[in-house]
Amino acid sequence: MSVLRGKKIILGITGGIAAYKTANLVRLFIKAGAQVQVIMTPASLDFITPLTLSTLSKNPVYSTFFDEENGSKWNNHVDIGLWGDLMVIAPATANTLSKMANGTCDNLVLATYLSAKCPVYFAPAMDLDMYKHPSTIQSFNTLSQFGNIMIPAESGELASGLSGEGRMAEPENIVAFLEADLSKSLPLRGKKILITAGPTYESIDPVRFIGNHSSGKMGYDLANEASNLGAEVTLISGPTALSVNNDLIKVVPVVSAQEMYDHCMEWYEKMDVVIAAAAVADYRPKTTANHKIKKSEDTFSIELEKTKDILAAIGETKKNQFLIGFALETENEIENAKLKIQKKNLDLIVLNSLQDAGAGFGGTTNKVTFIDKNFNIEPKELKLKEEVAIDILNKVIKHYHA
Repeated sequence: MSVLRGKKIILGITGGIAAYKTANLVRLFIKAGAQVQVIMTPASLDFITPLTLSTLSKNPVYSTFFDEENGSKWNNHVDIGLWGDLMVIAPATANTLSKMANGTCDNLVLATYLSAKCPVYFAPAMDLDMYKHPSTIQSFNTLSQFGNIMIPAESGELASGLSGEGRMAEPENIVAFLEADLSKSLPLRGKKILITAGPTYESIDPVRFIGNHSSGKMGYDLANEASNLGAEVTLISGPTALSVNNDLIKVVPVVSAQEMYDHCMEWYEKMDVVIAAAAVADYRPKTTANHKIKKSEDTFSIELEKTKDILAAIGETKKNQFLIGFALETENEIENAKLKIQKKNLDLIVLNSLQDAGAGFGGTTNKVTFIDKNFNIEPKELKLKEEVAIDILNKVIKHYHA
């Protein structure tokens, strides 16, 4: 999944022949999961139609301050500028770059640029001599001093027939540049995180099993948010109806507690962080029948044996891993959680109490209390599980950036 997923991108198009490439650029932004608002200079309308860009972006395209065909509607450049998570000006002509550098504001793109509070990227596009002209180089330097980021032009055949530097970067390369630049600032970039999720099923016979009501949502939300923050995520998941729509997350499906144990032992030494969000069965049938057990007696007993304790095994042998466990309690919650921290050598425990409405299995919300290895207690209010995932990962970020 691209780091552009969920980003709001303002695309400013100016009047150069390279404007024809912006249709593909919009398509790639949308494919990456971004929202796109296209704004155009009047001169750019000669090179590509707003209808094309509106259809691809699924948003109206603005090119004037007033929309005379719609009751003189005011296209508010301030609102557009505040809406965006990033602004990309492509193509950025020599004329527009000069105006940006000098604060000239004579069209909607420039007004939005001056109003934008987000990072601004520009992709120059012009002929070779224009690209090398001292005034253009001065514009590049001034915009760099403003904190704007240039997406370097490429070399090749130019509209004039000359060959050299000045071609706007290809849309695929613009997207790759943005992804690489945004990734550099992600707080968990370079960190490897192992997350367990979902229930485990312990077979009684080929038909029946012992399990629990865990949906796996907490672990999956953690995996998605960790990946969005730049981490390299391995998700070991028990049986669940959930799926991951993110190619950057490695999913390892398992069924039983033993399978989850084996894969955790295989992976955890390579990790910086382990978050054990799975609801692993504490016991399993001592023997599993090869055939379906028939209903014959009024009562039926199954002899159970303990499963291997994944958290305890990791805690016993961990080196520098930041280890986070979960505890679901119904009584003496705080004391039981503290004991678990000590017994399993945890750095942090996320405590759920079934006494709290909206917490526990199956729902979209959770109410947790954080307890660290020094027994500092931090209760949280009821939140969506996605928000709880962010709170947990903020603890990881704080650990590495304190």
